[in-house]
Amino acid sequence: MSAADLGRAIARREASARDVVDAHLARIEALDESVNAFITVTPDLARATADDVDARIAAGEELGPLAGVPLALKDILCVDGVRTTAASKILANHRPPYDATVVGSLRNAGIPIVGKANMDEFAMGSSTENSAFGVTHNPWDLARVPGGSSGGSAAAVAAGFAPLGIGTDTGGSIRQPASLCGVIGMKPTYGLVSRYGVLAFASSLDQVGPFARTVEDAALLLQTIAGHDPMDSTSINRPVPDFLRATRDGIEGLRIGLVSDWVSGEGVQPGVTARVREAVDQLAALGAEVGEISLPSFRYALSAYYLIAPAECSSNLARYDGVRFGHRAEGARDIVDMNVRSRTEGFGEEVKRRIMLGTYALSAGYYEAYYGKAQQVRTLVIRDFEKAYERFDVLVSPTSPTTAFAIGERANDPLAMYMSDVCTIPTNLAGAAGISVPCGLADDGLPVGLQFMGPPLSEELLFRVSAAYERARGPLAPPPLWSKR
Repeated sequence: MSAADLGRAIARREASARDVVDAHLARIEALDESVNAFITVTPDLARATADDVDARIAAGEELGPLAGVPLALKDILCVDGVRTTAASKILANHRPPYDATVVGSLRNAGIPIVGKANMDEFAMGSSTENSAFGVTHNPWDLARVPGGSSGGSAAAVAAGFAPLGIGTDTGGSIRQPASLCGVIGMKPTYGLVSRYGVLAFASSLDQVGPFARTVEDAALLLQTIAGHDPMDSTSINRPVPDFLRATRDGIEGLRIGLVSDWVSGEGVQPGVTARVREAVDQLAALGAEVGEISLPSFRYALSAYYLIAPAECSSNLARYDGVRFGHRAEGARDIVDMNVRSRTEGFGEEVKRRIMLGTYALSAGYYEAYYGKAQQVRTLVIRDFEKAYERFDVLVSPTSPTTAFAIGERANDPLAMYMSDVCTIPTNLAGAAGISVPCGLADDGLPVGLQFMGPPLSEELLFRVSAAYERARGPLAPPPLWSKR
């Protein structure tokens, strides 16, 4: 049952929100030991919200369409009084005294949070292997990664632990795990959703977005969390469109550009290419005008990203020094020793790697050569997108060049790991919107994601084309774990 159908059943009192939450908590208790989708399960929080929803419905109050529908929340968003770790030892016991704005929106909508989902530490990674709380496993094959960094949220939705999830996307961290787990994942336009209360990784790139099992559910969840927030100076001040209405329209006459560089380029798995081309044929059959386009600057986007994002993270994570925030080492000789030991003990290897890379890129004598050049490449990427959107309304590509890879396969090869996000990073550099929709299984039996990209504030358009494709594609089989209880 979709989240929308579940919400309708709760509103009609065909099921109580409490029973729905209890059923999902029981499934988590029975199966999450093998998936490790959650760092912290929050039964009391979820049941309190569910009981409130049931009481308000019994009193005749009309609630939102997702009231009572459980959700998995990435453990990088602050929840008042609930442990929020960013999957790092340095914040292992951190309990924020306030809610992130997104969490406040979920509470207002009556959406129960069943747990804080596992992730790569401080959202740095493409596999959810870089967590101080253990690796998350892909529900399609427990020997494989779910993608990252929001792998816990994606795995929770795919495994049936919650119909909805929330993640953050800095270079593809919603869309890539959505692709590898066979669910919907959207990275909204930068500024459409508040980042207040989100532990920062790279402030000019981070964005909060939804996971779901249908496009309609993703549209409803984005409708719930989007909107202007005076607590976030980068928040866009404009009315939120009706995303649900957009999912009902057709795509006849829509101009869709297939990014040729990513469809048959080096490193793209043949099974991924085959499913994407089949999906594009279906879009053409629906009446869209399909053509191919090459985006030459995008080959440099990955390099630019891995200078800009580490530079911003080296600045953002400077606050975790054992004095102002985070773990403090015991028995230090002086403040310098305490600072060094606290950060050494608290941060994992990938976070340390990116802090050192970013600090180097920002250092005197290297700033213009590295960080400055990366920002110039970012401008070229934005201009390539602008030219592309003069020819096409929407661009389409694989979300990830491969299906889910084996746990540990790329752990000692950072470059191979970084290539996992090669198709998603340009959208983050441009501050634009993208969505991943499942488009079938590759020859290895694992899901393939189809990425639609649009210009900033094109979410209605992306939901329109995604929903039309989803209807034409038809239902997909769930992962093998789905049938277990």
